[in-house]
Amino acid sequence: MIDNPNMLLLAVFERAALMLMALFFLTRIRPFQDLLRQQKHSPAELAGVSLLFCLFAVFSTYTGIPVDGSLVNVRTIAILAGGILFGPWVGIPAGIVSGLHRYLIDIHGYTSLPCLISSICAGLLSTFIHFRAGRKRLWLYGIAAGVACESLTMALILWFTEPQVGHAIVSHIAYPMITGTVCIGLIIRLVQDLDDEKELLAARQAKLALTIANRTMPYFQNVDREALVEVCTVIRNHIGADAVAITDTRDVLAYVGLGKDYYEPADHSAIGEITRRAVRTDQIIIENDLRQYRVADFHSVIIIPLRENGRVTGTLKIFFRQSGGITGSLRELAVGLSQLISTQMEASRIKQLQEMARKAEFTALQSKINPHFLFNALNAISSLIRIQPTEARQLIAKLADYLRYNLSLGDTLIDIQEELKQVQDYVAIEQARFGSKLSVVFDVDEVHARVPSLLLQPLVENAILHGIQPRKEPGEVRIVVKKRDERIHVSVRDTGYGISQEVIDGIARGKVESRSIGLSNVNERIKLLYGEGLRLTRLEPGTEVSFELPLEEAS
Repeated sequence: MIDNPNMLLLAVFERAALMLMALFFLTRIRPFQDLLRQQKHSPAELAGVSLLFCLFAVFSTYTGIPVDGSLVNVRTIAILAGGILFGPWVGIPAGIVSGLHRYLIDIHGYTSLPCLISSICAGLLSTFIHFRAGRKRLWLYGIAAGVACESLTMALILWFTEPQVGHAIVSHIAYPMITGTVCIGLIIRLVQDLDDEKELLAARQAKLALTIANRTMPYFQNVDREALVEVCTVIRNHIGADAVAITDTRDVLAYVGLGKDYYEPADHSAIGEITRRAVRTDQIIIENDLRQYRVADFHSVIIIPLRENGRVTGTLKIFFRQSGGITGSLRELAVGLSQLISTQMEASRIKQLQEMARKAEFTALQSKINPHFLFNALNAISSLIRIQPTEARQLIAKLADYLRYNLSLGDTLIDIQEELKQVQDYVAIEQARFGSKLSVVFDVDEVHARVPSLLLQPLVENAILHGIQPRKEPGEVRIVVKKRDERIHVSVRDTGYGISQEVIDGIARGKVESRSIGLSNVNERIKLLYGEGLRLTRLEPGTEVSFELPLEEAS
């Protein structure tokens, strides 16, 4: 028997240290780690943890040090730690089982009944703390609860035993038993640190994933083989893999790392059996002990399916030469990266489809302008054939050159200065028709911007036919192209009849009469190219149609 209280305290710490060591080794085991990290547990898991802490508590009784008919032990530490960490299905059974065990092995002992009562109270108190206390101070509440339960034990000993015996027992064991409860805080912190380690690891993975996302994002603007090679390079450099590959459902699209030369010939680009299985089953495949692999002697690989629109369109493959290279944390990171790549590739394809649709729409709009312009130009020339046949022939030749030039352009963009030259050719046709009734003024800066052909001509045509022609008196059309800050301001202004509010509203809604098709067409094309359509303003007299273009340097 040890009489020195300091030696008894040291013995308590030694026994608590044994429990701490056992828990420490358990926390290094993957199933136990997963168990501790879960917020909710199945009945089987709770039964297993409850059995574990019951054994801790019972073992603590067996390792207790006899002192004056009592036992100095760490049973209360085991009960409170288990209950605070895992709740009533651990704390209460541990308290009852270990309390009954303590009572039954020494039914007539001085401290058997007080220990039974305090053990059950410890289980109940740990349950209360589990549900009510905040996580940050859980360890502190655990120590306070330990002090309270051991103090209760001392009080019950004094109550149930003769005063002389009770005081003798309490005077020897109170100090080491109560002080030793600080170990409850150590046990709780040990388990909490495991959770903190998980959160820290998750934070690092999230940061790494964001870094990779940031580095790879530019390569998804146009997804091709070269871009995917750069994506694989970024991933390999950041996670330290020996090789990274991206495949579709049949072939290797990009491969970076050891064994790269193997995939250079076209006949070696087909995916292997393991990859085909991942595609076929839509399941992640992890091989940590590859016996044989045809490329670079790899021993570990993870293959994650890539999905677009809910179906598997390829895989992300990460290789390591050492066995066991695919850890749980790497698996989670790889899954996140596969989701990132899937999302980026899907977004890229959607963007490409949108661009193709936009181009098709633009081409359709462009094709509508040519017959519309041709009809009006031929109508203008026909009026000159009888009265001015020579000039009509010249205008027909100019019109032929004009149309030949536009047909050769297709849907390509031209410099705005070239577009202005085409407008001048059109104005020459119209001035031959209207004579002195029509005056056209060009107020143009030497600026440059890429525009579609036949962009300004419909605006000028609209100003002449719907603004100047209906009036008896002469009119003027002013074409303005001016640099303003870092933009180019373009406007076509006439002194004819002002545009009606109905037409303005119709252009804004995209619904106009057939006679305004040129104006509507230009509005739609400008919106497709530059994001903002025409601005229409009624003047006194006349109408102004304007828009802005991005400024480009002269070539």
